[in-house]
Order: sequence, then structure tokens, then C-alpha cells
Amino acid sequence: MQIGDLAPDFSLADDQGVERRLSDFLADGPVVLFFYPAAMTSGCTAESCHFRDLAAEFAAVGAQRVGISPDAVSKQREFSAKHSFDYPLLSDVDGVVAKQFGVWRRFVPLHTKRQTFVIGPDRRVLEVVKSELNFTAHADVALKVLRERG
Repeated sequence: MQIGDLAPDFSLADDQGVERRLSDFLADGPVVLFFYPAAMTSGCTAESCHFRDLAAEFAAVGAQRVGISPDAVSKQREFSAKHSFDYPLLSDVDGVVAKQFGVWRRFVPLHTKRQTFVIGPDRRVLEVVKSELNFTAHADVALKVLRERG
């Protein structure tokens, strides 16, 4: 998935077990969809907390944050509750959506690459952030792109 590509619509269960569709999120504006390897790990916690801490900034640009990993709904629920996340975490246990976005790895235990996709309301990818080790870059770059988009 690259800038300008049409993001596939998909449906996955969130951390409460409710099926959520990308197109439903996009009905309210742009979406920052961030894939992370594993809930409750140090890097993913740092990244996810940074997204949480920038809630007001994302609201100011009308964007929703959505996290996605191969963790089960119960683990996503525990992760969200522990860190008071104010956005949904989607469960992609089989990697179906990760494969559609080109972020699935074959080796375990970390099947999903750490990548973020800024998606416009028309489902077009506006930006792709790739960084396995810079945990704050994902939210920071996404915000920069959305602010410049105006």
C-alpha cells in the first residue's frame, strides 16, 4: 500500500468485540490506521500512548486514530483498559487486513510490521509511515500530513 492507493475496506472486531468497518470510520473524516506488532510490549505501548496523548491534536484536524494488531479481542481490551486509550484497537488475529496493507510478516512472534497509514475520507492513502524503532514518529508524521492538508 502506497500513497495514492485506495485502501481496502474491511471489517474487524474492536477491543469490545464490536465489528467495525473502515468505511464507517471514514464517514467522519480521515483515519490514522496504525499497525503494531503486539499489545502490552514496550515499543507498542510507547507508540499507542503517544497516539493517546495527542488526542486533542488529532481532534483539531478531524482525524480518528485506530490501532490494529494480531492480538485477540481480550488482549486488546486489556491493553486499552490498562492505558486508558480513547480510540479503538482492532483485532486482526489471522492477519487478513495486515496482508491487504502489505504489513504481514511470516515469522513469529511479531507478524505485523509497525506501519501507519493516513487515509483520506475517499479511502485514498495520504501517507505511509514506516519505522520499527521510532515509536513517536508515527503519530507525529500523521499529524504533520493532516495539518498540511488543511
